[in-house]
Amino acid sequence: MSSTPVHRRQPTLSNPRVQRTRARILTVARELLPEVGPTGLTYALLAERADVTRQTLYRHWANRAALLFDLILEGPDLGDYPEPGSDVRAVATAWLKSLRNGISDPAIRTAVLAVTAQADHDPDSAHALARIGQDRHAALNKLLEPSGVQINDDEYTMLYGPVLARLFLDRGQVTDTFIDAVVTQWLTTLERSGALPQPHAPTGT
Repeated sequence: MSSTPVHRRQPTLSNPRVQRTRARILTVARELLPEVGPTGLTYALLAERADVTRQTLYRHWANRAALLFDLILEGPDLGDYPEPGSDVRAVATAWLKSLRNGISDPAIRTAVLAVTAQADHDPDSAHALARIGQDRHAALNKLLEPSGVQINDDEYTMLYGPVLARLFLDRGQVTDTFIDAVVTQWLTTLERSGALPQPHAPTGT
């Protein structure tokens, strides 16, 4: 499977002018989205504010779901992204904090909710939502490679699920203490299932 998400169109991204145009459009979209909402983020408005043609928008993003997909995955830096590591707890904790920080951005939060809400009746949004999950799951497993641990779909959901539930359903704060508790419970589940490497017993003399 290609590492490039199928929704992500990259027309001549080696061209600096195209890169600048794309970056400017995404910046304007992030500014507009919390203001006008996902339904108000029309290509007509975005083209006007970004000073491009609608044809330019369609060359980069065939539909709004594709635009929201890139807006979510190519968001601004909101703190340090985790580094690969051999300590599963440390990697998982840092990854959840990065997830929390990303969703704290109003545009990304709005885009995630919009894609999720539209997925039941819009095939493009459903496809984008699935690709977002696959992209983030693969990224987490990449971070975990030095530990020798690779998590499956269920184990991935058990890690991020409580954080999204707290943010979107409970409308509560995701504190560092909450994240620590989630990771502790998650590691316990992995240990019981045998997904974590067992420590070697000391060799007797």
